[in-house]
Amino acid sequence: MKPVYFASDFHLGVDADLSSRARERKVVRWLRSIQHDAGAIYLVGDIFDFWFEYRRVVPKGFVRLLGTLAELRDGGIDIQFFTGNHDIWMFRYFEEELGIPIHREPVRRTFGNKDFLIGHGDGLGPGDRGFKLMKKLFTHPLSQWLYARLHPNFGVGLANYWSGRSREATRGEDVFYGPEREWLIQYARRKLETEPIDYFIFGHRHLPIDFTLDTAGSRYINLGDWVRYYSYAVFDGTELRLRFFENDAGVIFPQKH
Repeated sequence: MKPVYFASDFHLGVDADLSSRARERKVVRWLRSIQHDAGAIYLVGDIFDFWFEYRRVVPKGFVRLLGTLAELRDGGIDIQFFTGNHDIWMFRYFEEELGIPIHREPVRRTFGNKDFLIGHGDGLGPGDRGFKLMKKLFTHPLSQWLYARLHPNFGVGLANYWSGRSREATRGEDVFYGPEREWLIQYARRKLETEPIDYFIFGHRHLPIDFTLDTAGSRYINLGDWVRYYSYAVFDGTELRLRFFENDAGVIFPQKH
Protein backbone atom coordinates (compact mmCIF):
# COMPACT_ATOMS: atom_id res chain seq x y z
CA MET A 1 0.00 0.00 0.00
CA LYS A 2 1.03 3.60 -0.48
CA PRO A 3 1.96 5.47 2.74
CA VAL A 4 -0.70 7.33 4.71
CA TYR A 5 0.34 10.66 6.22
CA PHE A 6 -1.12 12.44 9.24
CA ALA A 7 -0.53 16.02 10.45
CA SER A 8 -2.37 18.55 12.61
CA ASP A 9 -2.19 21.89 14.38
CA PHE A 10 -0.65 24.13 11.73
CA HIS A 11 -2.53 27.10 13.28
CA LEU A 12 -2.11 29.13 10.12
CA GLY A 13 -3.12 32.73 10.62
CA VAL A 14 -1.05 33.34 13.76
CA ASP A 15 2.67 34.03 14.01
CA ALA A 16 4.86 31.85 16.23
CA ASP A 17 8.50 30.76 15.83
CA LEU A 18 7.83 31.32 12.14
CA SER A 19 5.40 33.83 10.74
CA SER A 20 2.12 32.37 9.51
CA ARG A 21 3.15 32.86 5.89
CA ALA A 22 6.57 31.27 6.41
CA ARG A 23 4.91 28.35 8.16
CA GLU A 24 2.42 28.01 5.32
CA ARG A 25 5.30 27.82 2.84
CA LYS A 26 6.89 25.12 5.02
CA VAL A 27 3.65 23.11 5.06
CA VAL A 28 3.50 23.38 1.26
CA ARG A 29 7.12 22.15 0.98
CA TRP A 30 6.17 19.16 3.12
CA LEU A 31 3.14 18.39 0.97
CA ARG A 32 5.30 18.62 -2.15
CA SER A 33 7.85 16.28 -0.60
CA ILE A 34 5.27 13.53 -0.01
CA GLN A 35 3.06 13.90 -3.05
CA HIS A 36 5.08 11.36 -5.07
CA ASP A 37 4.20 8.45 -2.77
CA ALA A 38 1.23 9.51 -0.60
CA GLY A 39 -1.79 7.27 -0.80
CA ALA A 40 -3.74 9.49 1.60
CA ILE A 41 -3.20 12.62 3.68
CA TYR A 42 -5.16 13.18 6.89
CA LEU A 43 -5.18 16.77 8.19
CA VAL A 44 -6.34 16.28 11.75
CA GLY A 45 -7.65 19.64 12.97
CA ASP A 46 -6.58 23.18 13.85
CA ILE A 47 -5.07 23.62 10.42
CA PHE A 48 -6.23 27.22 10.73
CA ASP A 49 -6.06 29.28 13.89
CA PHE A 50 -9.53 30.52 13.00
CA TRP A 51 -11.99 29.74 10.24
CA PHE A 52 -15.59 30.77 9.77
CA GLU A 53 -17.46 30.32 6.52
CA TYR A 54 -20.12 32.84 5.69
CA ARG A 55 -22.39 31.80 2.86
CA ARG A 56 -20.33 33.71 0.29
CA VAL A 57 -17.22 34.69 2.27
CA VAL A 58 -14.28 32.70 3.67
CA PRO A 59 -11.24 34.07 5.54
CA LYS A 60 -8.68 35.62 3.20
CA GLY A 61 -5.20 34.22 2.82
CA PHE A 62 -3.85 30.64 2.80
CA VAL A 63 -3.87 30.58 -1.01
CA ARG A 64 -0.60 28.63 -1.18
CA LEU A 65 -2.00 25.84 0.97
CA LEU A 66 -5.42 25.81 -0.68
CA GLY A 67 -3.92 25.75 -4.16
CA THR A 68 -1.59 22.90 -3.26
CA LEU A 69 -4.39 20.85 -1.69
CA ALA A 70 -6.52 21.39 -4.79
CA GLU A 71 -3.69 20.25 -7.04
CA LEU A 72 -2.98 17.13 -4.96
CA ARG A 73 -6.67 16.26 -4.78
CA ASP A 74 -7.08 16.76 -8.53
CA GLY A 75 -4.09 14.45 -8.95
CA GLY A 76 -5.96 11.65 -7.22
CA ILE A 77 -4.54 11.79 -3.68
CA ASP A 78 -7.12 11.05 -0.99
CA ILE A 79 -7.22 14.01 1.42
CA GLN A 80 -9.34 13.99 4.57
CA PHE A 81 -9.87 17.10 6.72
CA PHE A 82 -10.90 17.22 10.39
CA THR A 83 -12.15 20.24 12.26
CA GLY A 84 -10.42 21.19 15.49
CA ASN A 85 -11.38 23.52 18.28
CA HIS A 86 -9.91 26.53 16.42
CA ASP A 87 -11.43 25.84 13.01
CA ILE A 88 -14.66 24.34 14.26
CA TRP A 89 -16.77 26.55 11.97
CA MET A 90 -15.84 24.90 8.70
CA PHE A 91 -18.88 23.94 6.69
CA ARG A 92 -18.95 22.90 3.02
CA TYR A 93 -16.36 25.10 1.28
CA PHE A 94 -13.63 22.42 1.26
CA GLU A 95 -16.05 19.77 0.08
CA GLU A 96 -17.57 21.87 -2.68
CA GLU A 97 -14.44 23.72 -3.88
CA LEU A 98 -11.68 21.17 -3.29
CA GLY A 99 -13.50 17.85 -3.10
CA ILE A 100 -12.08 17.23 0.39
CA PRO A 101 -14.43 15.66 2.98
CA ILE A 102 -14.80 17.33 6.38
CA HIS A 103 -14.98 15.24 9.57
CA ARG A 104 -16.26 16.68 12.84
CA GLU A 105 -15.95 13.52 14.95
CA PRO A 106 -13.33 10.76 15.18
CA VAL A 107 -13.51 8.15 12.43
CA ARG A 108 -12.47 4.49 12.19
CA ARG A 109 -10.24 3.46 9.31
CA THR A 110 -8.37 0.30 8.36
CA PHE A 111 -5.03 0.53 6.56
CA GLY A 112 -3.30 -2.71 5.71
CA ASN A 113 -4.40 -4.96 8.53
CA LYS A 114 -4.31 -2.24 11.21
CA ASP A 115 -7.31 -0.47 12.73
CA PHE A 116 -7.09 3.29 13.34
CA LEU A 117 -9.20 5.77 15.27
CA ILE A 118 -8.48 9.28 13.99
CA GLY A 119 -9.70 12.63 15.35
CA HIS A 120 -8.52 16.00 16.56
CA GLY A 121 -8.99 15.03 20.19
CA ASP A 122 -10.68 18.12 21.62
CA GLY A 123 -13.41 17.32 24.12
CA LEU A 124 -12.47 13.65 24.45
CA GLY A 125 -11.64 11.92 27.72
CA PRO A 126 -12.47 12.93 31.28
CA GLY A 127 -12.48 16.49 32.62
CA ASP A 128 -12.42 19.81 30.74
CA ARG A 129 -16.14 20.34 31.30
CA GLY A 130 -15.93 24.04 30.55
CA PHE A 131 -14.57 23.43 27.06
CA LYS A 132 -17.09 20.65 26.37
CA LEU A 133 -19.94 23.02 27.26
CA MET A 134 -18.47 25.75 25.08
CA LYS A 135 -18.10 23.31 22.17
CA LYS A 136 -21.78 22.38 22.41
CA LEU A 137 -22.65 26.07 22.30
CA PHE A 138 -20.39 26.83 19.34
CA THR A 139 -21.64 23.86 17.30
CA HIS A 140 -25.32 24.62 17.87
CA PRO A 141 -27.00 25.73 14.62
CA LEU A 142 -28.58 28.77 16.31
CA SER A 143 -25.19 30.02 17.53
CA GLN A 144 -23.74 29.62 14.05
CA TRP A 145 -26.70 31.40 12.46
CA LEU A 146 -26.41 34.31 14.88
CA TYR A 147 -22.66 34.65 14.34
CA ALA A 148 -23.16 34.67 10.59
CA ARG A 149 -25.26 37.82 11.02
CA LEU A 150 -22.10 39.72 12.03
CA HIS A 151 -20.26 41.56 9.27
CA PRO A 152 -17.09 39.59 8.33
CA ASN A 153 -14.80 42.51 9.23
CA PHE A 154 -16.13 42.44 12.78
CA GLY A 155 -16.85 38.72 13.06
CA VAL A 156 -13.42 37.55 11.88
CA GLY A 157 -11.63 40.21 13.93
CA LEU A 158 -13.51 39.25 17.08
CA ALA A 159 -12.85 35.55 16.54
CA ASN A 160 -9.13 36.11 15.95
CA TYR A 161 -8.96 37.99 19.24
CA TRP A 162 -10.66 35.22 21.20
CA SER A 163 -8.65 32.56 19.38
CA GLY A 164 -5.45 34.22 20.58
CA ARG A 165 -6.78 34.45 24.13
CA SER A 166 -7.72 30.78 24.09
CA ARG A 167 -4.34 29.72 22.74
CA GLU A 168 -2.39 31.65 25.36
CA ALA A 169 -4.62 30.36 28.17
CA THR A 170 -4.32 26.70 27.18
CA ARG A 171 -0.75 26.46 25.86
CA GLY A 172 0.88 23.69 27.83
CA GLU A 173 4.48 23.12 28.72
CA ASP A 174 6.61 20.67 26.76
CA VAL A 175 5.85 18.03 29.36
CA PHE A 176 4.32 14.58 29.10
CA TYR A 177 2.14 14.39 32.20
CA GLY A 178 1.95 10.61 32.41
CA PRO A 179 -0.86 8.16 31.61
CA GLU A 180 -3.00 9.16 34.60
CA ARG A 181 -3.05 12.86 33.63
CA GLU A 182 -3.10 12.68 29.83
CA TRP A 183 -6.82 12.78 29.00
CA LEU A 184 -6.45 11.29 25.55
CA ILE A 185 -4.64 8.28 26.99
CA GLN A 186 -7.54 7.81 29.40
CA TYR A 187 -9.98 8.06 26.49
CA ALA A 188 -8.01 5.54 24.40
CA ARG A 189 -7.75 3.03 27.24
CA ARG A 190 -11.49 3.17 27.85
CA LYS A 191 -12.14 2.74 24.14
CA LEU A 192 -9.95 -0.36 24.09
CA GLU A 193 -12.25 -1.99 26.64
CA THR A 194 -14.90 -2.34 23.93
CA GLU A 195 -13.09 -1.96 20.58
CA PRO A 196 -9.81 -3.43 19.28
CA ILE A 197 -7.83 -0.51 17.85
CA ASP A 198 -4.17 -0.60 16.88
CA TYR A 199 -3.51 3.15 16.58
CA PHE A 200 -5.22 6.17 18.11
CA ILE A 201 -4.22 9.22 16.05
CA PHE A 202 -4.94 12.62 17.63
CA GLY A 203 -3.76 16.22 17.54
CA HIS A 204 -4.78 19.02 19.92
CA ARG A 205 -2.12 18.23 22.54
CA HIS A 206 0.68 20.03 20.62
CA LEU A 207 3.18 17.42 21.78
CA PRO A 208 4.62 14.58 19.64
CA ILE A 209 3.66 11.52 21.70
CA ASP A 210 4.10 7.81 21.03
CA PHE A 211 2.67 5.82 23.95
CA THR A 212 2.00 2.09 24.13
CA LEU A 213 -1.40 1.55 25.73
CA ASP A 214 -1.50 -2.18 26.49
CA THR A 215 0.34 -5.45 26.23
CA ALA A 216 -1.18 -6.06 22.80
CA GLY A 217 0.79 -3.12 21.46
CA SER A 218 -2.01 -0.61 20.80
CA ARG A 219 -0.52 2.87 20.57
CA TYR A 220 -1.63 6.43 21.17
CA ILE A 221 0.03 8.80 18.73
CA ASN A 222 -0.23 12.55 19.15
CA LEU A 223 0.85 14.41 16.06
CA GLY A 224 2.42 17.38 17.85
CA ASP A 225 2.21 20.66 15.94
CA TRP A 226 3.73 22.95 13.34
CA VAL A 227 4.07 25.83 15.79
CA ARG A 228 7.20 24.39 17.44
CA TYR A 229 7.82 20.81 16.31
CA TYR A 230 6.85 20.50 12.62
CA SER A 231 5.93 16.89 13.30
CA TYR A 232 3.80 14.38 11.43
CA ALA A 233 3.16 10.63 11.30
CA VAL A 234 3.40 8.19 8.42
CA PHE A 235 2.10 4.62 8.16
CA ASP A 236 3.79 2.51 5.49
CA GLY A 237 1.49 -0.49 5.74
CA THR A 238 3.52 -2.17 8.45
CA GLU A 239 4.67 0.41 10.97
CA LEU A 240 3.66 3.92 12.03
CA ARG A 241 6.36 6.44 12.86
CA LEU A 242 6.48 10.04 14.03
CA ARG A 243 8.79 12.23 11.97
CA PHE A 244 9.88 15.86 11.85
CA PHE A 245 10.09 18.08 8.78
CA GLU A 246 13.16 20.30 8.47
CA ASN A 247 13.68 19.96 12.23
CA ASP A 248 16.63 17.87 13.42
CA ALA A 249 15.91 18.74 17.07
CA GLY A 250 12.47 17.13 17.19
CA VAL A 251 11.68 15.10 20.32
CA ILE A 252 9.14 12.33 20.81
CA PHE A 253 7.48 12.00 24.22
CA PRO A 254 7.62 10.23 26.61
CA GLN A 255 11.38 10.53 26.35
CA LYS A 256 13.43 7.40 26.91
CA HIS A 257 16.11 7.68 29.58
